[in-house]
Amino acid sequence: MQVVSDDKNGVLGKVEGVKDLLESLVRFSTNQKMGQVLGCIQVEQSTVAITETFGKFDDVLEPGCHCLPWCFGKQAAGILSLRVQQLDVRCETKTKDNVFVNVVASIQYRALSEKAQDAFYKLSNTRAQIQSYVFDVIRASVPKLELDAVFEQKNDIARAVEEELEKAMSHYGFEIVQTLIVDIEPDEHVKRAMNEINAAARLRVAANEKAEAEKILQIKRAEGDAESKYLAGLGIARQRQAIVDGLRDSVLAFSVNVPGTTSKDVMDMVLVTQYFDTMKEIGASSKSNSVFIPHGPGAVRDIASQIRDGLLQAGQSN
Repeated sequence: MQVVSDDKNGVLGKVEGVKDLLESLVRFSTNQKMGQVLGCIQVEQSTVAITETFGKFDDVLEPGCHCLPWCFGKQAAGILSLRVQQLDVRCETKTKDNVFVNVVASIQYRALSEKAQDAFYKLSNTRAQIQSYVFDVIRASVPKLELDAVFEQKNDIARAVEEELEKAMSHYGFEIVQTLIVDIEPDEHVKRAMNEINAAARLRVAANEKAEAEKILQIKRAEGDAESKYLAGLGIARQRQAIVDGLRDSVLAFSVNVPGTTSKDVMDMVLVTQYFDTMKEIGASSKSNSVFIPHGPGAVRDIASQIRDGLLQAGQSN
């Protein structure tokens, strides 16, 4: 495991932090040499200086100019930055469903001025100490969760890391400002499989939606067809009703205007008229099928008699 940062900004931040620290050390070294001659020292803003008397801790100097009489054994042991620093830690671990992931945590911390003595003397490598605690907490938390739960509960993991670091580092004079889980990277094959599962699920939903749309279209088409047939039926019924009414009026008018005629004579004449109209339509249509029926004039009387006999039989049976 190594302390790295995938973020270019994080790398630049580290470089800038190291650069500032080196500049402070150079200034402090220069001031210390001048202080040895003049007996005074300058402490930069956001830093504190640790002074010793004959090698023993003496005091913590705040930013500003301070007198250090070197002739009495006083000297500056070093400086301590109070700025917030960031450490990016990459930790590889395994989830509950046996998927290896790389968890990247960003730890923001700073030294406390009131505990500058502990921060300066108790730890020789602060970053390595923080890294060890991060490894311990992440490798204890992630194996209890499945991969999906790791993504969902990353804030809980960050909170657990922060609580553990806060508890441990407060004894060494450091404050944990913020802990963030900035990235969770499964194996490349696992990511590809997850993308394929997601794509298949979306295709299934799309197929269901398409089938539902086709079903609605078929239902609407059937409803339209039924409505069309219903309206066509109404039209045919009204047409037949109009034909019946017209025949009735014609029979009545013919009986009145032609004395001595009966309803039977009128019906025979109507049937003859309809017979010839039908024959005319069959002959005029080029696409009609051939229909062989008795076509002599005497056939009309036979048809009329058959219709009358059927009506009379129906009336007697009722």
